Amino acid sequence: MLKALTKTQFLSCLGLAAMLAAASPALALDKVSYGTNWLAQAEHGGFYQAVADGTYAKYGLDVTIVQGGPNAANSALLISGKLDFYMGGPQGEISAVEQGIPLVDVAAIFQKDPQVLIAHPDNGVDKFEDLAKLKTLYLSKDGYLTYFEWMKANFKGFKDEQYKPYNFSPAPFLADKDSAQQGYLTSEPYEIQKQAGFEPKVFLLADNGYSPYSTMITTTQAMIDGKPDVVQRFVDASIEGWYNYLYGDNTKANELIKKDNPEITDGQIAYSIAKMKEYGIIESGDSLDKGIGCITDAHYKKFFDEMTAIKVFKTDTDYTKAFTTKFVCKGTGMALKK
Repeated sequence: MLKALTKTQFLSCLGLAAMLAAASPALALDKVSYGTNWLAQAEHGGFYQAVADGTYAKYGLDVTIVQGGPNAANSALLISGKLDFYMGGPQGEISAVEQGIPLVDVAAIFQKDPQVLIAHPDNGVDKFEDLAKLKTLYLSKDGYLTYFEWMKANFKGFKDEQYKPYNFSPAPFLADKDSAQQGYLTSEPYEIQKQAGFEPKVFLLADNGYSPYSTMITTTQAMIDGKPDVVQRFVDASIEGWYNYLYGDNTKANELIKKDNPEITDGQIAYSIAKMKEYGIIESGDSLDKGIGCITDAHYKKFFDEMTAIKVFKTDTDYTKAFTTKFVCKGTGMALKK
């Protein structure tokens, strides 16, 4: 028969159990890195939110956000295995397929690309097609080779003679009423309004048929094959972060954004959030009923077809290698929307 423990023995056993528990390490979080494509801003807010409010930790992840910028090479760091995830886009991933580089989009946070063309308010430009009447369009080299080619193929009147290089300053545009310039819906219009004192005309290319996803969660095929659970948890936590950023208290996330990018202002952050909501940058199309981050073959193929039509991609490229739908479109986080 087992003998009953004395009070002293019982307390000794409790003490030993407590010591063993204290000595046992807590369950370690999986360390994950995510590289953004530019300096910290509200357009990255959901990722910062998931760090700030503990959502990543809840999913067993210790996430480091590596901000991009003019001298960053985060896409190259992903390819070399020094980052786990990157804020890519379908053009980059389809190009990678053509080069035999196994990069894969696993979530599309922006259902609409925020690319816009910006015009003066009093020069007769009332709809997208009217931009073809202008003498000058200030565009980046990448814009000239992609969406301007798309514009020429799909709308009458646009011509190469309109093109002038965009030097990322609004000064030439502001000095010339017979011009328009490229920009991001969430940033350049705000700066122009501040500097010039007028509200410019803004034309979102996505609302006129241009269809790339943007602000992706991109990883490598090796990561998907080797750590699919980590990929799923990072995607789910990031999606929850975005719902919380848009509809919850985003104060701490914005503090982290300003810590990484001290030049950004509260006014710019508020403007960006408002425009993302107003234009359905994150919530539109498939994401409305399937959740933020949704990727579909139909949407991805539409962009691929647009780009093959203007010879950006080869027609025989297997675009389906550039993305997977297995981690998204599950309604994750939708209950958090208030």
